[in-house]
Amino acid sequence: MAELHQTPTSLCCCRKSLPVSGCVRDAGRPLVAPGPGPSHGPLVDVASASNFHCYKLRHFHLDLRINFAVKEMTGWLVLDLIPVQPGVQTLIMDSHPSLLIQSIDCKVPGAAQEEPVSLTYRVDPFTDYGSSLNISLPSAAIKPGQLIQITVHYTTTDGPAIWWLDSELTCGQTRPLVFTQGHSVCNRSLFPCFDTPAVKSTYTATVRVPDGVTVLMSASRSSYSKQDRVFQFSMEFPVPSYLVALVAGELQHVDVGPRSRVWAEPCLLSCAVKKLGGSVERWLGVAEGLFGPYLWGRCDIVFLPPSFPIVAMENPCLTFIIASILESSEFLLIDVIHEIAHGWFGNAVTNATWEEMWLSEGLATYAQRRITTEAYGEAFTCLETAVRLDALHRQLRLLGDNNPVSKLQVKFEPGVNPSTLMNLFTYEKGFCFVSYLSQLSGDVRRFDCFLRDYISEFKFKSVLAQDLINYFLCYFPELKDAAVANREGLEFERWLSGCGPPLYEPNLSAGGALTQPVQDLCELWRCSDPPDLETLSPFDLLTWSTFQIVLFLDRMLDHAPLPHGVMECLSSCYSSLFDSMNAEVQIRWLQMVVRNNFYPDLPRVRAFLYKHTSRMYTVPLYDDLIAGVMRCVAVEIFNQTQHRMHPNLRRTLQQIVFQNATTSTNQNTPALSITPPSPSVSPQPQPAATATTSSVAGTTPTIALRDVNVSA
Repeated sequence: MAELHQTPTSLCCCRKSLPVSGCVRDAGRPLVAPGPGPSHGPLVDVASASNFHCYKLRHFHLDLRINFAVKEMTGWLVLDLIPVQPGVQTLIMDSHPSLLIQSIDCKVPGAAQEEPVSLTYRVDPFTDYGSSLNISLPSAAIKPGQLIQITVHYTTTDGPAIWWLDSELTCGQTRPLVFTQGHSVCNRSLFPCFDTPAVKSTYTATVRVPDGVTVLMSASRSSYSKQDRVFQFSMEFPVPSYLVALVAGELQHVDVGPRSRVWAEPCLLSCAVKKLGGSVERWLGVAEGLFGPYLWGRCDIVFLPPSFPIVAMENPCLTFIIASILESSEFLLIDVIHEIAHGWFGNAVTNATWEEMWLSEGLATYAQRRITTEAYGEAFTCLETAVRLDALHRQLRLLGDNNPVSKLQVKFEPGVNPSTLMNLFTYEKGFCFVSYLSQLSGDVRRFDCFLRDYISEFKFKSVLAQDLINYFLCYFPELKDAAVANREGLEFERWLSGCGPPLYEPNLSAGGALTQPVQDLCELWRCSDPPDLETLSPFDLLTWSTFQIVLFLDRMLDHAPLPHGVMECLSSCYSSLFDSMNAEVQIRWLQMVVRNNFYPDLPRVRAFLYKHTSRMYTVPLYDDLIAGVMRCVAVEIFNQTQHRMHPNLRRTLQQIVFQNATTSTNQNTPALSITPPSPSVSPQPQPAATATTSSVAGTTPTIALRDVNVSA
């Protein structure tokens, strides 16, 4: 990593202040703070089959036994529910065909009838990503405001939330491992639930495992009984169902701060600790200075094998990160900081429906960049932002300005999996809108105060875009009086429901010292003839940061194919250098090799795909191989390496390799990210290009969104 600068006084991505009224007041809490409530009318979540409006979920408890031999979890779920509507005699939960119900009963705590009553139920089809579990409740027990307890005994196997890894698929290759990934609608295959971000509750869990297995969960407290091999967990803060996460395997930890530790398989632990060191506490401190206290107590990180389907996931108290990203220090830094930002934006205050995912991802991306600006300087943040916005415009060129996927508020049709519609717009167009609001406020520090109070007002709640906008306009009454929400060409409604590029983009000129050399070098290589060595001498890529090299390669990919002589010279100058760099650099160079049909460097492509079995590095290269004239190479490499892949990745690559390029592309279009999508692999400007490959999280890649939940 290049030398990073110290704390600046403002966010790097700021133009001069937009015109606002002359009234400036202390950024205290507004007198009026509208929040989510009856004024919205009944909230509709087309991705949930449940009747969550009819009940208040106060708490739930999971009791699970993990059996690695048969790859299943067996146990029960206890729901503490309070009916809120009269006359409702059915409880409908989200479920999944892989989740096998054995029995359901009900009791009313404190009632004369203490024995649980067995209930009848049925499972109905809902969508291809879930089912509806319909439970008939005893009429005598259902009274609005009175607590009931529902217990569901069940077994779950290989549903989309649960990833079983045989020992050879782990990093240490000594013991099996299992992890869960709930975003966005997968946890209905882990336990019956109200699988909507509109519902939050506390939870506890008991997990029984074989000897030598360590269990971690996204919980604020935990304990372990070695004699019974039982782990106990408690999440004391309300969370939505998708943020319940579990990992079990051969895991060890090292404390890296007073409230953070790194977990990993033993063979990875020292590397992970070395990469993060004391940085986590530093980043937490910067974030707290900007957005208020960290609410979750612990901020632990667990590194998972390359089969983890996304780059990173912001599970409260326990962030999941793919181990592959350890190769790329700057991407690791961005991914971890993005997940830390989710502690405020996404976890504490959550989008109430998946149609407004930008409320979590756009705000978290803005917060991530505020943190990196304070910690590493304006230039660094502007460079990273330039890489991401380049990727956003690249995706727009691929999809077209009128594609509804480019909206911030995407209206889902019933049956559409929310995971398939999360893309760079969620992150980067959302970031640009939040940046625009910051500019309207007149001062970035003033906007920091607004965000701090926004978190304080809505913490542990789920909100809609209108809640954010109402709160913003009440917080800055001079802006409301100036009718900024309806400013011509920049209307808030147009921001939210309009297709196409952002209506405003922040000024990235503060990063010019880092981005201009990249642009200058690109200009030299875009000529029909290769540049002479003398003109290249001022550009020493050994002194460049990863993001600079990534920006260079991304922009060169935009101009593929290049003349053969230019590719020969590029390879002569840089291919050996790129071999020594991290995977984020290597994959982009290898995409250059494939898209330009440059056969002399094909052995490098083979070596890379033999080494890497991570979705975020394999899918982009296979897409490019199949889209060009190298299909036979893709088939050969796949046949030699498929035994080392997770079954889900193997199926994905089988579809890419053994079907025609058009079909393969259609099955991989805009996907989902939980971490900021790393613009890692740029799509080709032709119909066969994919829009979904490798960091959104995401965690997030390119248009390749590395935070893609591909388990379903």
